[in-house]
Amino acid sequence: MTRLELLNRLKEVQQMPKYQGRDITTISSALSNQALAKHVEICEKAAGATPRFAGQASEPNQAHAGRA
Repeated sequence: MTRLELLNRLKEVQQMPKYQGRDITTISSALSNQALAKHVEICEKAAGATPRFAGQASEPNQAHAGRA
């Protein structure tokens, strides 16, 4: 997924009842595309939304960087 698609999805999730009144988007400016994809996935799951972008980071080999 492109960064723009991820940011648009994050904006959609921001409007869900779980996140109304909370800011889950500002952190996105400091995140890599891979980290942003993971952030979107986690927020979707927490909000009870069906994850659209799970595991679809722009650079698939880096989607789980730092994991053994």
